[in-house]
Amino acid sequence: MAPPLRPLGRLRPPGMLLRALLLLLLLSPVPGVWCFSELSFVKEPQDVTVTRKDPVVLDCQAHGEVPIKVTWLKNGAKVSENKRIEVLSNGSLYISEVEGRRGEQSDEGFYQCLAMNKYGAILSQKAHLALSTISAFEAQPISTEVHEGGVARFACKISSHPPAVITWEFNRTALPMTMDRITALPTGVLQIYDVSQRDSGNYRCVAATVAHRRKSMEASLAVIPAKESKSFHTPTIIAGPQNITTSLHQTVVLECMATGNPKPIISWSRLDHKSIDVFNTRVLGSGNLMISDVRLQHAGVYVCRATTPGTRNFTVAMATLTVLAPPSFVEWPESLTRPRAGTARFMCQAEGIPSPKMSWLKNGRKIHSNGRIKMYNSKLVINQIIPEDDAIYQCMAENSQGSILSRARLTVVMSEDRPSAPYNVHAETMSSSAILLAWERPLYNSDKVIAYSVHYMKAEGLNNEEYQVVIGNDTTHYIIDDLEPASNYTFYIVAYMPMGASQMSDHVTQNTLEDVPLRPPEISLTSRSPTDILISWLPIPAKYRRGQVVLYRLSFRLSTENSIQVLELPGTTHEYLLEGLKPDSVYLVRITAATRVGLGESSVWTSHRTPKATSVKAPKSPELHLEPLNCTTISVRWQQDVEDTAAIQGYKLYYKEEGQQENGPIFLDAKDLLYTLSGLDPRRKYHVRLLAYNIEDGYQADQTVSTPGCVSVRDRMVPPPPPPHHLYAKANTSSSIFLHWRRPAFTAAQIINYTIRCNPVGLQNASLVLYLQTSETQMLVQGLEPNTKYEFAVRLHVDQLSSPWSPVVYHSTLPEAPAGPPVGVKVTLIEDDTALVSWKPPDGPETVVTRYTILYASRKAWIAGEWQVLHREGAITMALLENLVAGNVYIVKISASNEVGEGPFSNSVELAVLPKETSESNQRPKRLDSADAKVYSGYYHLDQKSMTGIAVGVGIALTCILICVLILIYRSKARKSSASKTAQNGTQQLPRTSAPLASGNEVGKNLEGAVGNEESLMPMIMPNSFIDAKGGTDLIINSYGPIIKNNSKKKWFFFQDSKKIQVEQPQRRFTPAVCFYQPGTTVLISDEDSPSSPGQTASFSRPFGVAADTEHSANSEGSHETGDSGRFSHESNDEIHLSSVISTTPPNL
Repeated sequence: MAPPLRPLGRLRPPGMLLRALLLLLLLSPVPGVWCFSELSFVKEPQDVTVTRKDPVVLDCQAHGEVPIKVTWLKNGAKVSENKRIEVLSNGSLYISEVEGRRGEQSDEGFYQCLAMNKYGAILSQKAHLALSTISAFEAQPISTEVHEGGVARFACKISSHPPAVITWEFNRTALPMTMDRITALPTGVLQIYDVSQRDSGNYRCVAATVAHRRKSMEASLAVIPAKESKSFHTPTIIAGPQNITTSLHQTVVLECMATGNPKPIISWSRLDHKSIDVFNTRVLGSGNLMISDVRLQHAGVYVCRATTPGTRNFTVAMATLTVLAPPSFVEWPESLTRPRAGTARFMCQAEGIPSPKMSWLKNGRKIHSNGRIKMYNSKLVINQIIPEDDAIYQCMAENSQGSILSRARLTVVMSEDRPSAPYNVHAETMSSSAILLAWERPLYNSDKVIAYSVHYMKAEGLNNEEYQVVIGNDTTHYIIDDLEPASNYTFYIVAYMPMGASQMSDHVTQNTLEDVPLRPPEISLTSRSPTDILISWLPIPAKYRRGQVVLYRLSFRLSTENSIQVLELPGTTHEYLLEGLKPDSVYLVRITAATRVGLGESSVWTSHRTPKATSVKAPKSPELHLEPLNCTTISVRWQQDVEDTAAIQGYKLYYKEEGQQENGPIFLDAKDLLYTLSGLDPRRKYHVRLLAYNIEDGYQADQTVSTPGCVSVRDRMVPPPPPPHHLYAKANTSSSIFLHWRRPAFTAAQIINYTIRCNPVGLQNASLVLYLQTSETQMLVQGLEPNTKYEFAVRLHVDQLSSPWSPVVYHSTLPEAPAGPPVGVKVTLIEDDTALVSWKPPDGPETVVTRYTILYASRKAWIAGEWQVLHREGAITMALLENLVAGNVYIVKISASNEVGEGPFSNSVELAVLPKETSESNQRPKRLDSADAKVYSGYYHLDQKSMTGIAVGVGIALTCILICVLILIYRSKARKSSASKTAQNGTQQLPRTSAPLASGNEVGKNLEGAVGNEESLMPMIMPNSFIDAKGGTDLIINSYGPIIKNNSKKKWFFFQDSKKIQVEQPQRRFTPAVCFYQPGTTVLISDEDSPSSPGQTASFSRPFGVAADTEHSANSEGSHETGDSGRFSHESNDEIHLSSVISTTPPNL
């Protein structure tokens, strides 16, 4: 059996490798193609109703790559700008004064805006601009007389746009609606229950719109006094519901007004026994049903029932509510990238009530079918793509309720190095369903050909669908074996290379051979007299005929005999009259059709009884027509002969499936001319007979018909179910995206599974596409790459059928939080109170930074955990630190963050802010009290090289001092004599000096970091005093000679907020109190100017401070776990350790 036809684009290469290559060539996106900003509408015009001479603005705003040009169309023609009409800068259309005159001056009509940029053009939906109008009253209230206690009803009707609001006046004053007895319906009906004498008077309705107001004629209500006793009266509906056709989201009222004694109870139900929507419905007055926000599920037949209380007496009235719906898409076209000479197919399906009309637009203009471009219902197929096909295509669905459009882009990939077209194409018929096609390789670049595609379609008719078969490059012939017999086909070949396709080859046309008919004709049997049977038949459909029918063979016999009579008729004959038959006898008839190849299958025997010879007054046989409505339903129609004078009481209908028992009779009225047989089996032949009867049965008509196959039958081409819609994506984390979609509407609940397709945008390797399965309408897709744009599509699977893919949705995962801190942090003092901090983004090419956080604080504030915070956008890598206080050391650190989270802080960087230089900067510091012990010394800018030089110098100085001390010890006598000699010559002042404090290890330790927020004083030495700089002896010598030790104790202080410590170690050696200045090094200083008298010891009783850091620019190149709680860093720990070493009580000198 020949395989079924394959639609264009369904690939059938002989090998899996070729399939993958061609899929990659034809279906994968090409890098660089989607770099444009897609053209779309932000705002589209909407329907609007205005009053004449009023201004109006029709919105239209487009988004895409600029420049975008917007033009307007009215009823399909371009709108010309003038003094009244102009296009605003944002694309909207402004009409200063709307004209309503008939003819060309009227502004009423359907408007659309056309947005165009260099990639193409798109057309907006239609918007109807209408003028506010109101007609004369189509129905006026009518005067009436009502018995007291009865019901009165007035009605008026008027047409207007927009719909008028109708109110009522009683004796020309507004009728109050607060009474329960009176109900005014929005439809223009006034109902009055329990009428009394005070209701007598004149009534009229008032219809008002924004621009118009009209009053109806007055109608009087006369109230007749009620009788003393009221008799029982069955319920009667005096105003029942009317059939209504409405649009979505409107409000409708189904009126039901009844009378009776006692007063009837009114209830509502649906004829299909579905429950009435209680959320959007309510009862107005005594029984009117109002449905607000009408939806499709509200459509149906509504039944009003008026029932006498406590009894089963009731009456009903029914009305049909029809809900119209604007078009909505169930399948959207997808943007495509195709090579030149390739084929593109766009799919588009919409639903609505009434069914929408589908059309296609290219760059805003309607497309018409031609040789290359075909439209099949909801499909658009473009063959042999040329560069001019690169455009934006729109699918438009419209009905009486509105129009919608969906767009897709076709991008044509160009390649200059294409092969030439295959040539010398020729075809040879092989059979009734196969044709051999052969060709020669391209003359140019044939070595680059990777595949050939064979295109073919029927040569006769319009809008024939084109089919395609893809084969490898190792052959130049192919047999197409799924063709229809006795049909002409057109063929051409295209050669494909990795970056494009050749032009199509020359077209060749070839026909398939005939075959025997696939099925016999359907026959109909009737009798005109008791001795004849008229046999008629319909032509065989072309797809079953398989050639030209040259003859029909009729076979007939009596049901009681075995001998068969055969007649052969020309192929142009469609009826034959058998005469000379026996009355009241059953004859069996069958027919066979033949082509030039031979006879096909015969029909089954069809029976027919000839009328009785005495049936002169019996009705003649009706003219019978059978038509399959669907796979399980047959429509039976008939018409009686107008010349037949016999009386007809009714009809009898019989039917049976081939080979089964007959069903019937079904009795029908004489006025019936149509009956529907339902519940039949698909793909079955049925025999139907019909006769009219009066006193006796009339002549019968027999006919056969076949039911078609249903879409659930697998041997037919089954249309796929609609795809899921409203696909929505949202990033959850840097590695997951949440997807949600809606299930399309089905007539019955079925088990549905979904496949989710996920891949990064621009993916070239098809094997890396991720496919996920679920039965839910949502899914969390995990394991994705951070900060990567993905495309998602969903398709559903139901009952072994798969839908097309839904429209693609693009969404990006969130970036990862920065893993490292900003690098290269530098802080530079640019003014006295302002510093510039700069940095570089964190390492890593994938790191996304949206914000930087800068924390800075002085030492005291840092210890207390009090930071000042600055924020800068991710594109900025510097900031100013302002209002800095002179004399403080500031700590700065920076972190990077994005929408996911914040990364670690950088290593702390310190900045010393110097005070302004004064005239006393070279003088000795002033004396400070313990409350504010701050002494400022000279400041120097110390960088790393300077510190290294100082350390080397200090080492050399220590070595020299050690040598000098040793020499002094061994020459003490000489030094004493020198001292007495010096005492005779007078005193000599010595300059201020400085010496290293403690050992070399301690100095190196102090150089590791500066101590902030505390000051140090340079050591002060009196002019007439000498201190042993070595530190190996407690001997102190001044200008008068050696100083005798004093055992009196002195107190030493460190940091003004420190606890005073008394140490009693008189024998412990005093660590030299003189030091060379190091930034951040704790030093000791005396606050005494000089001893009070010669020989008096120099005392130390004031606390020491920390010298402020000199101005510097510090660097940090790593992450440091510094919290914001004010914990000490390692620099602070070293500082405390140093102070504990120095803060000991030296021996008194």
